[in-house]
Amino acid sequence: MRKLLELVERIAQSNASVLITGESGSGKELIARAVHHYSLRCSKPWVDVSCAALPENLVESELFGYEKGAFSGADSPKPGLFELANHGTLFLDEIGELEPRMQVKLLRVLDGVAYYRLGGVRKVTVDVRVVAATNQNLEQMVRTGDFRGDLYHRLGQICLHVPPLRERPDDIMPLADHFLKHSNPRSFFSAGAQAELQRYSWPGNIRELRNVVTKAAVLTRDLEIRGEDLMLGQPGPGSMAGLAEAVSNPANLDGMEKTTILKVLAQTNGHQQKAAELLGISRRTLSRKLKLYGREAVRQTCAS
Repeated sequence: MRKLLELVERIAQSNASVLITGESGSGKELIARAVHHYSLRCSKPWVDVSCAALPENLVESELFGYEKGAFSGADSPKPGLFELANHGTLFLDEIGELEPRMQVKLLRVLDGVAYYRLGGVRKVTVDVRVVAATNQNLEQMVRTGDFRGDLYHRLGQICLHVPPLRERPDDIMPLADHFLKHSNPRSFFSAGAQAELQRYSWPGNIRELRNVVTKAAVLTRDLEIRGEDLMLGQPGPGSMAGLAEAVSNPANLDGMEKTTILKVLAQTNGHQQKAAELLGISRRTLSRKLKLYGREAVRQTCAS
């Protein structure tokens, strides 16, 4: 991580676009913020958005803005996120979820082409540094045609990879102590709890560590947090740890992934947004998986 942050400081001085890869919860947004912090744009706007959180019919208007009367309900003009980030940094999280039509428009803007607001007649020109992040394999998506190769190379002028927490064992206790201080400053970890934290594989990465520490700090009956208070190794069927364990067997990866997704969907009574949150994936990714499984499988799952 020290080497990664040293690299961040060096590249931040340029205007090159940056693509940050890594598992969900590994700290990609913090690295993106560090790029902005060390850049010459640090006093200018920082704007961030999750591409997976934007409904497909609103992506264009959110990114590029719209004029009054552009569509029903557009009672006044609205600048897009690119305009709000002018002279600063725009962080596009979960860039792999961007649908193909918007990939084309994003590529043109990254190449410096002026664009129109939705329903506009005047071109808009912006000076924005784009930092993107994804937990998906964009190279594989390019090969399968799910992501444009030219956009991938344009976004990845500089690529940074954030290693998962299991590959950064020296980070575990400092992070755990940091989260504990914010949850309950008087609490402390026992030697057994520290050993448990170091031994665990953290499939949910820093996000899971924060949740575990926060829960233990709230539920413990005294100031000392013991190993059993952490409740590690007891993943619920819809937790990040449960999902990681379910799909860890390469001999039957697809089948076990399907079983896990359908099981979580049944537990949420077919509520796809809740199921996606429990699985640690985006709503759009879950929808694609369910289409592969077919309506009958999903119907039987929800009915059981």
